[in-house]
Amino acid sequence: MQIISTNIGKPTTISWNGKQEETGIYKYPTEKSLLLEQENVEGDAIIDRKHHGGEFKACYLFSSDDYPYWREKYPQLEWNWGMFGENLTIEGLDESKLRIGNIYKIGNSLVQITQPREPCYKLGIRFGTQEILKQFIDHERPGTYVKILKVGEVQTGDTMELVKESENTLTIQQFYKLLFARKKDKAILKLALNNDGLPKSKKEKLKKYV
Repeated sequence: MQIISTNIGKPTTISWNGKQEETGIYKYPTEKSLLLEQENVEGDAIIDRKHHGGEFKACYLFSSDDYPYWREKYPQLEWNWGMFGENLTIEGLDESKLRIGNIYKIGNSLVQITQPREPCYKLGIRFGTQEILKQFIDHERPGTYVKILKVGEVQTGDTMELVKESENTLTIQQFYKLLFARKKDKAILKLALNNDGLPKSKKEKLKKYV
């Protein structure tokens, strides 16, 4: 897997339900390397600290392989890397193979796969329609957040190399499907509840389905 683009955002004012608010979802490619810190990417705009940034969402990764699919659905948009609010656009990133808990070396940083991205209305604002939320869920290619185990720099051209594979086989895609499934798969649910890479808050919400 290779880093195709490093992306960063500044606070952008948007209008939602008649109110003005700021968002950091408008990210654009930068020629600079990114410093992956323990709770965020240095210099990146994170407005809503409740839902973005922090230990388990320090950096967001999205696959460049999915861009052709979305470009075809939204040809009217001005396309560039970072459209999904990702800090790192990565070629070959495959959520069906990314186990939650896997540890990777990216640049000179170490990261751990933690959880998929769940879309919110701000993605809809960037794409000009809230319809993309259901489309994004149905496509089942959400990208992934990571926890930073070793602070380090990442630049375009760097690779994402597996250092340690989790013994728990739960993948980002399996967990993503589980989150939105009306009927929870008991085997996948068990994997999730026993996965040390997942945030405790996620597992707590799933216990009611046991």
